[in-house]
Amino acid sequence: MQTGMHTETERCVRAVQSKDARFDGWFFTAVLTTRIYCRPSCPVVPPKPANMTFYPSAAACQQAGFRACKRCRPDTSPGSPEWNQRADLVARAMRLIADGVVDREGVPGLAARLGYSTRQIERQLLAELGAGPLALARAQRAQTARILIETTALPMADIAFAAGFSAIRTFNDTVREVFALAPSDLRARAPRRAEGGTRGVLSLRLPFRAPLNPDNLFGHLAATAVPGVEEWRDGAYRRTLRLPYGHGVVALAPRPDHIACRLTLGDLRDLTVAISRCRRMLDLDADPVAIDDHLRTDPLLAPLVDKAPGRRVPRTVDEEEFAVRAVLGQQVSTAAARTHAARLVAAHGEPVDDPDGGLTHLFPSSEALATLDPASLAMPRTRRTTFTTLVGQLSSGALGLGVESDWAEARARLLDLPGFGRWTVDVIAMRALGDPDAFLPTDLGIRRAAQELGLPSTPAALTARAAAWRPWRAYAVQYLWATDSHPINSLPV
Repeated sequence: MQTGMHTETERCVRAVQSKDARFDGWFFTAVLTTRIYCRPSCPVVPPKPANMTFYPSAAACQQAGFRACKRCRPDTSPGSPEWNQRADLVARAMRLIADGVVDREGVPGLAARLGYSTRQIERQLLAELGAGPLALARAQRAQTARILIETTALPMADIAFAAGFSAIRTFNDTVREVFALAPSDLRARAPRRAEGGTRGVLSLRLPFRAPLNPDNLFGHLAATAVPGVEEWRDGAYRRTLRLPYGHGVVALAPRPDHIACRLTLGDLRDLTVAISRCRRMLDLDADPVAIDDHLRTDPLLAPLVDKAPGRRVPRTVDEEEFAVRAVLGQQVSTAAARTHAARLVAAHGEPVDDPDGGLTHLFPSSEALATLDPASLAMPRTRRTTFTTLVGQLSSGALGLGVESDWAEARARLLDLPGFGRWTVDVIAMRALGDPDAFLPTDLGIRRAAQELGLPSTPAALTARAAAWRPWRAYAVQYLWATDSHPINSLPV
């Protein structure tokens, strides 16, 4: 079992007294005298250390009877970086809870996906986070409800249903207990929004830990965008989303202190999942200060980090989609990979309505791709075999690449497939599975950058040198790629 930062009392007290926003989401401060809980950067005068106690999650604070602070709104802080940098049972469970699995399938469904008993899941989450899966899901429902209350004009009964509550009474009681305000009072305190009355359209602010360099993050997504599924328009990356209850369209635009997010959803019950997947795609829960400080210890990497700190790893909203696209991109240019993908989208994608125009389809599901005629694929025969084997494995469930995946097991299964070499497996591990230590020593761009910097350029020697960058080698990849003038490294004009 991991020991969280909340157990390091002196370190937590220092973070609270200095109002250090870097630790928002790492732990929560509960004030014994006022019975409220805050994020470390709360702007109010810090309480006396004797009156502070620390918890690893908002759910644990709520379980202990503390209410969310109205000033710092701790429920809206970035998520803990732990769940995206670890691959153990607790981290995998937290990723699934964020993806709404408990609300849709219950705790038995969560346990089944992870291959453990419900008792084991309960015990490990309670030991590390101070709350079980139901309490963690409840805290998430409360946050979803707050977003809908403050950003829409929907009736409260509709909000309760969309947020995942089974009854309006439970919704009212939970909001009062967590926020010390009735739902109507929360709405009265929120600023008026002109777009709030459009059903299914939500404008949100996605928080992150500073710094965040948007160049490679949005540049990569825009440069590799598949026509019909993704586009860059008016300073925002837009794409379609396949969600549990329907589909959605999201527009994401970088701002100095947040990501502006505009969501159009066919079913508001998908809000929590859509937010979670967008945050994951943009790597918004990373701790850039800790990552960059570690990479700076290499004197050859340090100038790259100092020049443009805060690089994130561009990931995905759909792991299976990315794996398919990785195969399409084997040994071809970015433009050729987009062309291959666009043909698949036009022939096998599910049409969607985009109220703003421009986007036309969801990326084809693995089930749809499993039925296509391999002869229709404009690629070499060996890559056709790689493609059809992959989609067959995905559609049958023999290969799982969801947020709950065990990284080591998924890597091993991918390597067993024909046509899957280290580069393909590592890029899927980095961008689909979310492994922060995935590394691409055979990538041409990485080898070229290494040679220019004076790093070893052969894969074996570079891998040996990169051992010092662990566990953040995927972030080192972003800094090395950024030495090139490729469009993936720049925001579109």
